[in-house]
Amino acid sequence: MDAVLTAMVDDRIGPGKCSSVLLQTAKEQIGFDFAIAPRSPAAALSVALSALGLVDGDIVLLSALSPRYYLRVLTELRLKPVYCDVSSLSFPCMGRENIEKTLAMTQTGVSSPKALLLHHTLGFVPDTADIAALGIPVIEDVSASFRPPVSVRDEGTPDKGDSGDTEAERAGPETRERAHGVFSLLGLEERDLLTSGGGAILFAMARRDASVLRDHSDLPPEYCLPDINASLAGVQFKEAERNLARRGEIAGIYTRASLRTRHGRFLALNGLPYNDYAFPLVLESSVKDVMDYARKKDIAVERAFDYTLVAAGAVDSGTCPTSHSLALRTVLFPLYPRLRSAETERVSKLIMTLP
Repeated sequence: MDAVLTAMVDDRIGPGKCSSVLLQTAKEQIGFDFAIAPRSPAAALSVALSALGLVDGDIVLLSALSPRYYLRVLTELRLKPVYCDVSSLSFPCMGRENIEKTLAMTQTGVSSPKALLLHHTLGFVPDTADIAALGIPVIEDVSASFRPPVSVRDEGTPDKGDSGDTEAERAGPETRERAHGVFSLLGLEERDLLTSGGGAILFAMARRDASVLRDHSDLPPEYCLPDINASLAGVQFKEAERNLARRGEIAGIYTRASLRTRHGRFLALNGLPYNDYAFPLVLESSVKDVMDYARKKDIAVERAFDYTLVAAGAVDSGTCPTSHSLALRTVLFPLYPRLRSAETERVSKLIMTLP
């Protein structure tokens, strides 16, 4: 709140100095080569697709559980979406095998895809390196999966030194392992892990890709992140480590409670730790029964994929059956850093006694 009030008192509400400070703070934690701060994730995605040089009718691959605003952006740019199913009922992201299956089904008479939108659904990280090996330019959406790199969490800000290493190389092994997209999009909206009430950061890790992004970085002020939102985002970055630790504590309590139920959980891949963006359960019972039961206990439980393309009716159930099944069966339980201990205990008891 102090950061926002300072921006207002200094009459810095529109795009300006605070956005530059935010990008520097983000660079210290993520280690990217270059970034811009658009006013919305939709604007960031539009810039990323344009920077890849896509033209009318080009095919873009994306998961059926991607945010529904993706489709609006693709439609405005006259690009053709092709939907991929997700890996399994225990992992809500698409994998290389899903992409190859989709390509095989749509290969006849169709040009090759020019881009792939890789959404880290509910904060789970797909095998980006394996997907990138297909040779299709990848735009990663890390809005839910952000996690300060190992060297930042454990040792403070990476030492810049005089070694000549790139920012990504200095930022720690976790960052390097995950930096496989041509561009990465970090949303700052209400439902994103770091939120400023609106906005996004679009960044490139590699110097070559950063050069391309620079050529598309001259945005009108109306497309740039206002300082009032940048101030909030800066605070979120600074508190990320503490907030993620608290999320982990709460998720641990919920996990122990869920082990006493018959309902399923998603599992992280490749040994990468989950950042506990959310606590989803894949139900073996009726979603309606569970939500009614939670409502009686005065606890807000919501469907996990209400904001996705599947929920919007954009994807045929026969094309992506696993995504449709997850959309019908997965719910989220309250998980945020300022959840009090008594509230956490109430949710935990709810989980243990779910129908």
